[in-house]
Amino acid sequence: MVEMQTMVRTEVTVNGSAFLLAQGQDVEALKARIEQAASQTRFVEFTVVGNRSVSVLVSPATHVVFSLETVRYDPRDTGDLLEPYGGPFDL
Repeated sequence: MVEMQTMVRTEVTVNGSAFLLAQGQDVEALKARIEQAASQTRFVEFTVVGNRSVSVLVSPATHVVFSLETVRYDPRDTGDLLEPYGGPFDL
């Protein structure tokens, strides 16, 4: 029997828009950057699935939710911005 490899995927929802973080993102550091930005209104950047960069303008009124789930391992999801790919729906 072949054992399925899994990984933990983190979803960040910002004002209702969901972003799946690429592997290798430091979630605690991202939370800290968002907390800092919320008091001053500034952009926070992070890498999402597909190895793409996202910039979100965070203010005191921004609603941010982090959630975790276990998903099937995807070897393309490295967080390397120099090697983007189409995302979780590529076949």
